[in-house]
Amino acid sequence: MIHHERSLTIDAAPDAVWAVLSRYMHINEFAPQITSVDALTNGEVGMGSKRRNHFANGTSLVEEVTEWKPGAGYTVQLSDMAAMPLKEASSEIRITPTGGRSKVTWTFDYRVKYGPLGWLLGQTMMKMMMGKIIDVNLKGLSDKARAG
Repeated sequence: MIHHERSLTIDAAPDAVWAVLSRYMHINEFAPQITSVDALTNGEVGMGSKRRNHFANGTSLVEEVTEWKPGAGYTVQLSDMAAMPLKEASSEIRITPTGGRSKVTWTFDYRVKYGPLGWLLGQTMMKMMMGKIIDVNLKGLSDKARAG
């Protein structure tokens, strides 16, 4: 698996950041590339909750919560991602309190299709692309959490 990680310290309390992140079915409120979300499960959000994220380029993917830590973050497993050259992928968002502020760490772990060529693609183009996406999402999260 290739591991990619970005962090941002947000000038908002951890509970303000969690208030945004815990609205799991509404990631489109701060992630600019996501145009809409379909809730694929009903009931309280947590372990096993699934959503389909639709992107501006017409593609989509499914995320299922595999770990849910109220106030601290969550982990998702990605699936149904035919538009991406990935065999498997997961992502984690963690909130760490830092003196009234919040350090948010967003990770993306993935295995690329196409053998050694795919691995090279994953280490170069995919890392660059995912870094930009995560950075924009962290900025959107920061803006949303600070706005209340």
